Amino acid sequence: MTAPLTLTTGQHPDGAALLTAAGEIDMSNSQAFATAIDTALGGTDGRLVLDLTAVEYLDSAGLSILFTHAERLELIAPPLLEPVITLSGLADLATVRTAPTADPQ
Repeated sequence: MTAPLTLTTGQHPDGAALLTAAGEIDMSNSQAFATAIDTALGGTDGRLVLDLTAVEYLDSAGLSILFTHAERLELIAPPLLEPVITLSGLADLATVRTAPTADPQ
């Protein structure tokens, strides 16, 4: 069974390529995730802003894909994924920004 994952491409306001992921990234959909990153990078030397704000789960298959492109990624990560990104060492290789949390009112 494939975990739910939605991948949407676009352009970041600063002109960089943008890929937004929502759902879960695991072994069942890691190839689609890798293909989306490769497509978004489009053979250029530029960077890719990868918005993981709506990602609820990221396993080692997804992490390995991120490591492959780490030097060209700017990750926007939710607080939920911060420990995984930090402990894996990915934060030392890629630019990581924490997504703002919703203001509980």
